[in-house]
Amino acid sequence: MTDTVGVEVQKQLDEIRAAGLYKNERVIASPQGPEIRLADGRTVLNLCANNYLGLSSHPAVIAAAHKALDEWGYGLSSVRFICGTQQLHKDLECKVSQFLGTDDTILFAACFDANGGVFEPFLDKECAVISDALNHASIIDGIRLTKAQRFVYEHNNLAELEKRLQETANAKRRLVATDGVFSMNGDVADLAGVCALADKYKALIMVDDSHATGFVGKTGRGTHEACGVMGKIDLITTTFGKALGGASGGCVSGRKELIEFLRQRSRPYLFSNTLAPPIAGATIAVLDLLSKSTALRDKLEANTLFFRREMTAAGFNIPTGTHPIAPLMLYDEKLAHAMADAMLAEGIYVIGFSYPVVPKGQARIRVQLSAAHERHHLEKAIAAFIKVGKALGVIKG
Repeated sequence: MTDTVGVEVQKQLDEIRAAGLYKNERVIASPQGPEIRLADGRTVLNLCANNYLGLSSHPAVIAAAHKALDEWGYGLSSVRFICGTQQLHKDLECKVSQFLGTDDTILFAACFDANGGVFEPFLDKECAVISDALNHASIIDGIRLTKAQRFVYEHNNLAELEKRLQETANAKRRLVATDGVFSMNGDVADLAGVCALADKYKALIMVDDSHATGFVGKTGRGTHEACGVMGKIDLITTTFGKALGGASGGCVSGRKELIEFLRQRSRPYLFSNTLAPPIAGATIAVLDLLSKSTALRDKLEANTLFFRREMTAAGFNIPTGTHPIAPLMLYDEKLAHAMADAMLAEGIYVIGFSYPVVPKGQARIRVQLSAAHERHHLEKAIAAFIKVGKALGVIKG
């Protein structure tokens, strides 16, 4: 039986490679940053990390992690309700709530876990959950854990969302789930419209703001700030593993009674170890830093505008937007991976995205800008993209 399974799996692996969908893992031999060193010794410009604010290796963040490690230890070896809650965790929950403008916050090992544990406690078979078609895989998986009726609306289509709300009028409880920023396209949900519909039809709203917390909105609070709906979102999930330092950890933040209920019923919270003290301490330092100044998000915004403008002028197909996720649409899986390899040869680290990360026929290179990038970094990357793009026929030579 084992040999049979092995043969079948190997065949599938061969098919993945033949289709140009195989995902190689390049080994990095340095800390995360705007430039990184590869295992073969090359130093390359990094344009594909979620290190939006350049805080992954920030001295103050590293110092805070060391301090927490020295004062609070390496780990708790326990879940929160047994003997795994330190004052450090309560302080972080308070900081997150203050930053996001919510009542309370509950911590998770990752935002994937937060999304895995946020739906099931509130939704039984008499309830309905309505999800944007392009929501992150963790939202989809979290919804699968519920017994609720499941509905999907076309991406960012408020008219179709309203139809789904009308169809579910008899449900005991309804929840609309959406990404704040959609990670493959870099576009922002119409949260003002979603909130208006949710209010009209008495539905709860859950937003995953992982690709927004810390830098989207005038002061970096997220898409609810950018869309003018702070205080109107019932549940916000987000990560500490992207703009907020880049390690791991996540949370659900929102209405007090909902967060309190999650502490009693959310399975990933009840049955997973407490967030490691160094991560909690470092994340507190990040939130303190971002609460004092918008300099990093302002620089990121400027970098994003420059890169998008120059790349579009060069002829690349980048969907209109203002987010530092800037996808170069190629639509061909093999071309996406070939272009990523050619860019690496030019000293630019990017990755080709293909199925199942994106739908078949929607292959791309997802460029991600950072506040750690300087103008000379961006100019070097743009020149390399133009050179490779012409050689591969992506843009006119």
